[in-house]
Amino acid sequence: MSTYSRGLLHIEAMRVEDYNQYAKCDFTQGYAAEFHQQLKQLSEHLAEQKSRYDQHAFLVYQLIDQLNIPILVFNQKNKLSYANGAFSALYAQPWQMFRNASPKLLNLTKRDNKWQLNKNSQQWQISQSEFIDDGQTHQLLVFTNVESVKRESQQNAWHQIIRVMSHEIRNSLTPVSSLAESLATRSSSERDQKALALIHERCHHLQDFVSRYSSLSQQFNLEPKQIDTAQLQERLGGLFNTHQLEMSSQCQWIWADQTFIEQVLINLIKNSIEANASNIQLLIRQIGQYNEITITDNGHGFANLDNLFVPLFSTKSQGQGIGLNFCRNIIEQHQGTIALENNQETGVTVTIKLPTSAPKKKSNNA
Repeated sequence: MSTYSRGLLHIEAMRVEDYNQYAKCDFTQGYAAEFHQQLKQLSEHLAEQKSRYDQHAFLVYQLIDQLNIPILVFNQKNKLSYANGAFSALYAQPWQMFRNASPKLLNLTKRDNKWQLNKNSQQWQISQSEFIDDGQTHQLLVFTNVESVKRESQQNAWHQIIRVMSHEIRNSLTPVSSLAESLATRSSSERDQKALALIHERCHHLQDFVSRYSSLSQQFNLEPKQIDTAQLQERLGGLFNTHQLEMSSQCQWIWADQTFIEQVLINLIKNSIEANASNIQLLIRQIGQYNEITITDNGHGFANLDNLFVPLFSTKSQGQGIGLNFCRNIIEQHQGTIALENNQETGVTVTIKLPTSAPKKKSNNA
């Protein structure tokens, strides 16, 4: 009976996924020996399967960490057990602050087998799947920024239009410019020379105009590094020697390309000055895993916020619709975000969020 008792203990060990225990058989042959041999083989087979499951789970968590879209993992008790760094894009804090939180606490609800985020529910689309880890079923929630996908599609359409227009306009302007220059050198009439010179000048102006727009979608070679915020404020203060600009910082460093981030801030401050703002406040602080830069002014604000980042659209009579599009292009190449909103009374607030350290490269599967 002791042989079978040890066999039962072996089965109990396998039931709790302990595959390091083996029952010792008192017999070398016969049914009892065969029984224990089968138990040993079953235990080794289950141990191998568990090892494969553990490797799969490890790969899942590695993939989660590499992606730059928010991914949440809920365990079998429906509690948050893991999330990636992009979690802070949803809740502005590291996921560890919400460990073991329920979906309800995270403003998540499930209706008709579909998850919804009650906060900014129009912005995020949630896909779900399941995987097994440590013998338990986990739910994987993947968040897709619908507005970002929609805007990227629109932006790609604009860029395609600009490329086609640029090609056609350049092909037309080049011979016209050359012909005007050639005719001007052969003309004896001062009036004709001035007219042809004007045509030549306008051709160059239009070619420059097209070249600037064709670079709207350009990928710049960014060289991000830690930038001292005090020195950044000093440089901006030297460019805008005016009493209406107030700057303060609650963190010592930001991670960005110094040349391009300064150009973005210069553009935004100039926008505020051109909007007749008498007070411009620039604040740098850290919120969770992001550095946040806000520029708040008391200018005349925007009558229409919908088209601010659309190429060729400008609210200024002499504007060309490049500035804000350039700013967003640069910020998004830092894997950050930029948003503009009118203040309740007067003026505009621009909010820039940048990762506090070198962000992971975007995956092709993201």
